[in-house]
Amino acid sequence: MNALLTIILPVFLVVGFGYLVSWRKWFSESAVDGLMIFAQNFAVPVLLFSSMARLNLGTEFRPSMLISFYVGAWISFFAGWAGAKYLLKRAPQDCVVIGFTCLFSNTVLLGIPITERAYGPEALAGNWTIIALHSPLFYTFGISFMEFTRARGSGMSLGRVALRALSGTLRTPMVIGILAGFAMNLLTHAGLVMPGSFWEAVEMISHAALPAALFGLGGVLYRYRPEGDISAIVMCCACSLILHPAIVFGIGSLVGLDTAGMRSGVMTASMAPGVNAYLFANFYGAARRVAASTVLIGTALSILSIWMWLAILP
Repeated sequence: MNALLTIILPVFLVVGFGYLVSWRKWFSESAVDGLMIFAQNFAVPVLLFSSMARLNLGTEFRPSMLISFYVGAWISFFAGWAGAKYLLKRAPQDCVVIGFTCLFSNTVLLGIPITERAYGPEALAGNWTIIALHSPLFYTFGISFMEFTRARGSGMSLGRVALRALSGTLRTPMVIGILAGFAMNLLTHAGLVMPGSFWEAVEMISHAALPAALFGLGGVLYRYRPEGDISAIVMCCACSLILHPAIVFGIGSLVGLDTAGMRSGVMTASMAPGVNAYLFANFYGAARRVAASTVLIGTALSILSIWMWLAILP
């Protein structure tokens, strides 16, 4: 109970406050949109830039943790994709969106504050390592899978489909922030020294990222009315909140993953799908209701699933 009150609830109270003021019309939809544009397109990318720039590239990229997390994520994707295709008989593009919803955890807006509150700031190194690959890898994978699905029978060349997927990935602000942070990391090790005022400005924006994004997330979730497609929504929530972290825990235990890596891997995997799942669905015009409802219901249910995993983890 202590973990629920001191670790989980403060984060979700910020989300709930954003939901409340949007529901009561004290914060307009345009204001929510503006806040999320600031958070997702600027503040969170700056936070990712700062974290990647200071990440110890030589020690933090632990294969056992990354293999555990990403094998679990892809199994979750194909479980959702296959379930949508063979059990629910959904259209091909819907199947890709449902799989992507099972795949894409809310690693930054929920994973970072929950892990930090549970285990302290020093525990975030593993989270940042996962996040460094998360958006570039999964956006490229998701866009590629969707573009190949759409191109089937159209005669579009393999190279053109791959180029479209790559260009779509490289235009996302979070990926830009991650790549810029890696570049700064390498330049710093090569001898570049940025003035202190630069890093102070970066820290100011970074500190605004998570509170603004969590508050804005509550406002965005208010728009998502859970309706219909209950079987697909339940499947997505099960894959995201139970299957993915369970696989990470199982593989991590088999390969002897250390405590810090196990915490980062399982906690990151146990987060509900983020708003990016809905943005992906909306961009392609497929399974939007499933993605939106899963983000809303999964975020609410994750209070219980996170509590469970905190009790299980060392």
